[in-house]
Amino acid sequence: MRDTTDEAANAAPDALHRFLTAEPADRERLAPRVVAAVGRERLDEIVDTTLGRIGEVTGVRDSRDGLVIEGTRGRALAFAATRDGHELDGLLIAPGAHRPERLRTNWVRPALAWTVLVLLFVVRIDACWEAPSRIAWCGRLLIVGAGYLVVEGWRAPALFPWWIRRPLEAGALVALASAWRLPGLPTSGGAPELVVGAALVAVLGVLLMRARRHRWGTAVSQPLVFPLQGGSWYVGQGGGRSLNHHFAVPEQRGALDVVQAGPGGTRGRHRARTQGTHGKNERYLIYGQPVHAPCDGTVVSAADHIDDQEPGAVRYQPLYGNHVWIDTGAEIVKLAHLRPGTVTVSTGDPVRVGQMLGEVGNSGNSSEPHLHLHAERDGLGLDLEFQGVSGPLCRGRTVRT
Repeated sequence: MRDTTDEAANAAPDALHRFLTAEPADRERLAPRVVAAVGRERLDEIVDTTLGRIGEVTGVRDSRDGLVIEGTRGRALAFAATRDGHELDGLLIAPGAHRPERLRTNWVRPALAWTVLVLLFVVRIDACWEAPSRIAWCGRLLIVGAGYLVVEGWRAPALFPWWIRRPLEAGALVALASAWRLPGLPTSGGAPELVVGAALVAVLGVLLMRARRHRWGTAVSQPLVFPLQGGSWYVGQGGGRSLNHHFAVPEQRGALDVVQAGPGGTRGRHRARTQGTHGKNERYLIYGQPVHAPCDGTVVSAADHIDDQEPGAVRYQPLYGNHVWIDTGAEIVKLAHLRPGTVTVSTGDPVRVGQMLGEVGNSGNSSEPHLHLHAERDGLGLDLEFQGVSGPLCRGRTVRT
């Protein structure tokens, strides 16, 4: 006999299996909220297309990637949610075939990249200590400076773990300390290195400034109120193309991903503060922080039933996860990745600026707890503006409220 935990874990797969193997006439009874959301014809089209692709459904199982629909001719990845264990509240089926699960190696590529980067810094910093002349030393130091410009400008330093951030900071001091050799070095020689170093710093500096100050040209109708209060909020994604991975999606091109920065730039809680918590999400400072309405308007979409992701492991879910979308009359303002069970409004509700909407979570297409925020009009993302916040809203910016 299964315990209640097992029953809860199997509720969504079981409900989805019943739905997919039922007669078409029974689909509305088994998923009334899904039918109300997308319409009967659209739902039938999605299900029939899926069945045509994978064949007769033989089962639905849970996996690290999400729910896998097993068919006689293939597999499909899906998301399903149910409140009572019988009726589906939410359904999303991925297009295309699902590949068999593979061992996740998300850490391998970043680890290799950081290893190469550290080695390059070590080589260039060592070159400063071996400079044959004062001019060569200046050129080599500028090249090192260009490397730090890339790391500090295009990356998000506050998101680095301390064991990466502190050695990088120490490396800068080691490079500068090589200046003690200057009095004993000749002044001539090394002009090419100086030219290369100066050119790198100049080009990278211009590109970075343009990315940080990038504007799409169309802003929100009036400045919003920052939805997070009483802390330091670090922009992990925001700005021009090279600073914001949202730029490729037209309606999200001006989006921000915000985390909370604590002392020393860390975004995680001290280990002692997380003892007794039930998951890894609670280790992040921003997790559970109240999210307030940034504007007046009417809620046009809200969701509250999607589970949080485990940090670093993204299962297939609706893109925005738990969310609140507000129609101001001039644009749609979207807040996403909220904590399940905390959303306080429903579709059709009026909201006033500052009203509590929910809490920051880690639901949807999210690798760690953060707040996603963007505004769109006619399918295009807008430049965000906030009352009392001046300057560019780009990666690396800290907003204090």
